[in-house]
Parts: sequence; C-alpha cells; structure tokens
Amino acid sequence: MPSALPAVEYRIRPANPGAHLFHVSCTVRDPDPAGQVFRLPAWIPGSYMIREFARNIVTLRAELDGEPWPVDKLDKHSWRAAPLADGGVLCLHYEVYAWDLSVRAAHLDGTHGFFNGTSVFLAVEGRTDRPCLVDIERPDGAEYRDWKVATALPLAHGVVGAARPYGFGWYRAADYDELIDHPVEMGSFALGHFEAAGTTHDVVLTGRHDCDLERLCKDLQRICEWQIKLFGAPPPMDYYAFLTMVVGDGYGGLEHRASTALLCSRADLPWKGMEGLPDGYKSFLGLCSHEYFHTWNVKRIKPAAFTPYDLTQENYTRLLWAFEGFTSYYDDLALVRSGVITPEDYLGLLGKTVSAVLRGNGRTKQSVAESSFDAWTKYYRQDENAPNAIVSYYTKGALIALALDLQLRAGSDGRISLDDVMRLLWQRHGQTGLGVEEEGIFEAVREVGGKTLGPKLARWLKTTVEGTDDLPLAKLLRGFGIDWQAEPTAAAPSLGIKLAAGNGECRLATVHDGGAAQAAGLSAGDVLIALDGLKLGSGKALDDMLARRQPGDGAEIHAFRRDELMMFSVVLGEPVVDKISLKLAAKASAGALKLRRGWLGRAA
Repeated sequence: MPSALPAVEYRIRPANPGAHLFHVSCTVRDPDPAGQVFRLPAWIPGSYMIREFARNIVTLRAELDGEPWPVDKLDKHSWRAAPLADGGVLCLHYEVYAWDLSVRAAHLDGTHGFFNGTSVFLAVEGRTDRPCLVDIERPDGAEYRDWKVATALPLAHGVVGAARPYGFGWYRAADYDELIDHPVEMGSFALGHFEAAGTTHDVVLTGRHDCDLERLCKDLQRICEWQIKLFGAPPPMDYYAFLTMVVGDGYGGLEHRASTALLCSRADLPWKGMEGLPDGYKSFLGLCSHEYFHTWNVKRIKPAAFTPYDLTQENYTRLLWAFEGFTSYYDDLALVRSGVITPEDYLGLLGKTVSAVLRGNGRTKQSVAESSFDAWTKYYRQDENAPNAIVSYYTKGALIALALDLQLRAGSDGRISLDDVMRLLWQRHGQTGLGVEEEGIFEAVREVGGKTLGPKLARWLKTTVEGTDDLPLAKLLRGFGIDWQAEPTAAAPSLGIKLAAGNGECRLATVHDGGAAQAAGLSAGDVLIALDGLKLGSGKALDDMLARRQPGDGAEIHAFRRDELMMFSVVLGEPVVDKISLKLAAKASAGALKLRRGWLGRAA
C-alpha cells in the first residue's frame, strides 16, 4: 500500500452466525504513546439520526504485542488504551451483535452476513487519514463453503492473502472515511452484471426470490446510463454494486460512494414472463434510481456541514431539501427520461407524490429548510402527530425541484433547466470536494438562470424553502400540457383519521388537525369498537358504515383508550380532497408540447 505510514489493519469474522456475532480486531502498529483512543460512529451518513452503534459491542479487550493491555471506556462510544511509553503493536478485539435487518447497521445469521463499516469498525483517533486494510474472513463450517463476498471495497493487490473478486481475504481503503463507505454482503447470493458507460455494475440479491435478473439488469442499465449522461461520463467510480436484501415485506435504501444497500419485498422484483410494469417494480426501480443519483448528489456534491462528516454528533444543515428532495425528483424522472416507464406512468407516480404532500397538515407549519435542520429530532423520530407537525424534505423537496425545473424551462423556452443547475454543482463542488454553503443552491440557480431569470428564481426558491405556502403546480404543469384533477380519495364523509395497519382492529394511528375525530376528542392510539352501536371489526367495516351517511350527520363512537371504554359524539366532515391525478392534456399548444418533450422525453 503506497504510504510511508503503517496502515491500520482490521479483521472481521462471522464468529457465531447463530448468535449473530461478528468478531472484529483493529491493529495499530504505532499507537499514541499517551494512550490510543478508539471511537465508533454514532450515526451513518445518509440516515440523519443518532443511532448509538456502540451499544451493539458486547465485549472488548486490548493486547499489546500479544499480551493483555488495559483499556477503559471514556463515553458511550469511545475507549482509550493505557499509555505505552515503550511503543509496541496494539490490537483491540471486540464482538459486535448484528441483528438489525436494515440498510443502516449489521445483520448476521446462518443465511448471510451484512455490515456497514460504521457499525463494526472502530476509528483510531489521530490515524483516520491512514490507509486501511481489512481481512474479511469466511465463517467456520462446511455449510459456509459456498459463501461469496460482494462489496465495492478495492481488493488489496500485492498483500499476502489478498481477496479475489467476490472472495474472502484482504481488501483496502485509502482512509477510514473510505473504509466505512463500502458496505459488505456475504452469503450465497444471486449475481447479475451490466455495463453502463463502460463501468461494471453488479446486482446482488440475497434471500429467496424468483427475480428475472436479466430484465432487472436491462432496466437498471438504462437508468444508470441516463444519469451518467446527465452529469457527464465517465462516472465518478470504476465499479458499482446494488446490494439487495430480499424479504417478504420491506423497503429502504442507503447510498454509498460506489454502492447502495437496499431492502425490498420479493413481490416487487420482476419475474420471468411478467407483463407490463407493476407498481411494486416501478417503486423498486425508483428506489434504485434514487440511491444511484446520490452517487453525485450528497456523496460528492455535499453540504459544507458534511465536509468532513463529524460522526460523533449531529451535523446540521438546512439543505436536505436539495440533497434528498432534488434526488427524489430525479429518481422517477430518470425512469421516464431513460424510457423505462412511459410519461403516463410518470405522471401517475408524480400525482401520488403531490397527494402525499397535500395530505399532511404539517406542510403549513414547517418549512423544508426547518425540516432539514430538524431531521435529527423530528423527521427520523416521527410519532403519531408527525403528519400534523412536520413536512417531508424528501417529498416536498421533490415538488420544489419540479416547480423550479418547470420555471427554468418555461422562462427560457426550454434552453435551460434544473439539469444545468445540477451540472454546475457537480463541476463546482462534486469534482472539487468543496462543500456547498447554505446559500450555495440559490447562487447556482441565480447563475444558471442568467441576468433576467436567475435572480427572480433564486428569490422564489429561497422564499419557498423557508416558507410553508403550497406550490403553484397546477398552473405550472398547465404550461406543459398537463391536466390537474383534484378529488376526494373516497366519497364518504370524513372522520379525519388514519388507521394503523394490521391487527384486525380500528386503531387510530393519526388524528388529523381540524378533522371530525379531533373535534370530538378522539386521539391516536384509541381503538374504535362501535359506531352507533354496531361493531367495528376492521377498517373496511368503518368505511362501509360511513358510506351510508352524509357530511354533517351525527354519530356515536365507542372506543377503548388504554383499558377504559369511552364514548364520543362525532359530527361527520366533508370528504377530503386529497387525491391529485395528472394526465397528458388531450389538446396542448405547440409551445407546451415542445416544453413537455424537453422535460419528459420525446415520447411525451
């Protein structure tokens, strides 16, 4: 490894899959004589919540030149070895409990192993800029003979025992930051390959499935090639991996510099002979597209607050509406502009996003700039009142990106767009490593928009992200030949509630501000058992009863709050207009058609 300083060496072994334990060691050949400090990150980039990964360290001990050495815990995620005046090789040995089946942490059993470096690799204070070597070991036992390794970590060429592609052995990283930005999957997974702009991409599927890997790779190839073309080839990595855990019911993704960790439902994957494009598959492709777009936007074009990350505490920025919201705009847009879905499909997805934003009263109370700043305590810690109190910087951020893109296109007769803003950010920040300051997005819009359009749209954008007004999307879309229709999801009178899923009961998950239920005194967590003396065994039973009534009708609801039976007198409300449908206009001007084709592609 090209460095005059010794590398920090890690070994990780699935020591006891049945007990979900990884054994990890960290070796430092020139430890701090005053007492080497080790720290495990408290959060993982891309998931803005303090997660306290150190709580999963079960045992920890130190050795100096192979002999036991004292080590003390300093705080919730830090340890310090005793001073060593005569030097020596210091090695920390510890066990990590891995039973978090998500994209954020680590999971191990007899079927597979997965980990993010933030969950298992202690940082060596004062040595995080050093090269790192990591030996990924196979678990003991004949049943693991066929296990392979999937990761974007570079192979440690030239090192004795270096891993071969998809093999166990030594891998390398330029520093600790790179080490923890490459998740690892191990097991007997299915593997697909494709090339995008000359770069190898792997699709790794762990878990039982009947996926048509050929179809999936074909669709992902088109999406990836479009994104690479948007920013300009070659892409900023020489290999990319979609590491996917397939389960019965699940959804999630987390971006990394040359890979993504994904969780999906097996029903959402394509299968041999599948006709059309089911909603679940569109959703999964959108998830893959979202995480892939992050390869540029947030992994390399970063807020200044993340340059560098401080993984010991919260890193505050008011810009997640741009880094997550703009990415959420481009994820589905990439599907239609790459030709994977039709413009009609795209408008269906966009209508769902608009509807989701308009259903939450929190959008009238919290701006997306505030939502970004409060992600650590509000967005990632949602409770039953979240729809009434917060707005998603993902979904409303995506709609702000849409509104900005449409205005740039319409104001320039299609000559400039949000694509140009993203390319400017890539050139100025992504390719230089300079973080985007809190005013940086507005400045980029001002520059791209030119003397006439730029200042106007920069002011609009700043006012919009710091305010709570609804966006003028119906008007903007009309100029692109898109019809907007708003209607109730259900024609029945409204209680202003959302029911919790499952359990075969009418448990209230949310009581919306200003609704009939809130006015009557009902609360989240209440279990509705009867309406006007008739049993409510399910949400369907409630819907059927409400369908027979009119807005303004009175009703008596019996409900359990905790273990106490209560009665509430309700006056049913008007059906809520909360469903937005978008369609290509039957008739549109030549100018609107030109703008629409520039936005959605020639098929529009």
